[in-house]
Amino acid sequence: MSVLPLDAPTVLRPRRLRAVPTPTPGAGALPAVVRPDPVPLVTGGLVDYAQLDHGASTPALERVVRAVDAATRTYSSVHRGTGWLSRVTSAHYEDARAEVARFVGARADDVVVFTRATTDALTLLARALPAGTPVVVLGSEHHAALLPWPSADLHRLPVPHDADDALASITAALAALDPARTGGPQPLLVVAGASNVTGEFWPLERLVGAARRHGARVLVDAAQLVAHRAIDLERLGADWVAFSGHKVHAPYGSGALVGRRDWLDAAAPYLPGGGASAAVTEDGTRWATGAARHEGGSPNVLGAVALAAACATLREHREVVAEHEAALTARLLDGLRAVPGVRTYSLLGPDADRGPVATFTVDGLDSHLVAAALSAEHGIGVRAGKFCAHLAVDALLARAGAPGQPTATTAVRVSAGLATTAEHVDRLLAAVRSLAASGPGVAYRHDPEHGWQPLDDPRDLAVTSLW
Repeated sequence: MSVLPLDAPTVLRPRRLRAVPTPTPGAGALPAVVRPDPVPLVTGGLVDYAQLDHGASTPALERVVRAVDAATRTYSSVHRGTGWLSRVTSAHYEDARAEVARFVGARADDVVVFTRATTDALTLLARALPAGTPVVVLGSEHHAALLPWPSADLHRLPVPHDADDALASITAALAALDPARTGGPQPLLVVAGASNVTGEFWPLERLVGAARRHGARVLVDAAQLVAHRAIDLERLGADWVAFSGHKVHAPYGSGALVGRRDWLDAAAPYLPGGGASAAVTEDGTRWATGAARHEGGSPNVLGAVALAAACATLREHREVVAEHEAALTARLLDGLRAVPGVRTYSLLGPDADRGPVATFTVDGLDSHLVAAALSAEHGIGVRAGKFCAHLAVDALLARAGAPGQPTATTAVRVSAGLATTAEHVDRLLAAVRSLAASGPGVAYRHDPEHGWQPLDDPRDLAVTSLW
């Protein structure tokens, strides 16, 4: 028997395997997220961090952290190992696949391919399209949905003025590409479930219906949707859905593409290698079908477990999450719209249903400076810029520009969620009112590399390694 030296690295030892029910909040309680320590202000003191950047990335659910910790203790190789822990880990991985399928209402014969994120999932499908497939996409989409398609087959539509405009534009494009009329290949419509710029929910039933009437398939980019609303592939009639773990409180480097398998099974493997190959001989390679075909290499098991735990939590708490977010949305929008000098933006109309998201500008202030001041002086995290949706933001800002006045070039996005409290929203509104009335409370300088920074900042950003 070998003996480890006293200074050997510690390894996690698997606990005795038994069924242990995971503690979850009651039906009326919000799922708990990991809370950060208070953050320092440039003016001194500490404050509870107001996480208002959920649209970029969400804090982990406590249930997700517990699931990952449990899976870490039994972690081993997946599918190709015969040891007991390999069998356990493989079971966790496939159980995660089943939970993700349940979360999006997948059909019995749909495939769940684990990816790194939504961008990875959309690129995977782009590479799996049959040659010559026409792709129809609105210019308002996130770059992940806008950019991966072959340019020769891409039909990019203008940023719409409202939902009816979007439907009319998409319907006209699909009618012109209808294979029953053209004899050409089946088109693909790529559409967001919710805008990552404004949080507004697109009328998916209407858009999918238009696609079906004209013989097209539909891919739903649900990155900004599934944390706030349920999606049911079978009921909706869409063909694929893609989303990311880091948008649904599972920031462990995972995502998924879920949907029909025919185009995926016919395509070349996304990641050729171990797992994707069923047999390799001197005469050639026989590739696997199903999810394995596009999951070459050792998969991110812990990421898959995290994603599944988040999906299960959101699925079980949809009603209370929706109530929490509806209250935040009303408080946020009503508050911002009441501030003189603040302009809010909408793609689908001011009364469109949306998640807890608001995009705004402050007259006379650079949006990046607004975001910097909210962080440094108030402990509020937001996002400023064009949010990887340049065409959408450019169109919104241009349409809102007043004659003779300079047009803003970027905006501020506030995106609330499970980590957000009413106090966070109220603090934001008070800070925006102060900024709109009298500007930042301290002096700032603009660094070309790091953006706006407080001129005199006593806070020490030095951090120690976590390992």
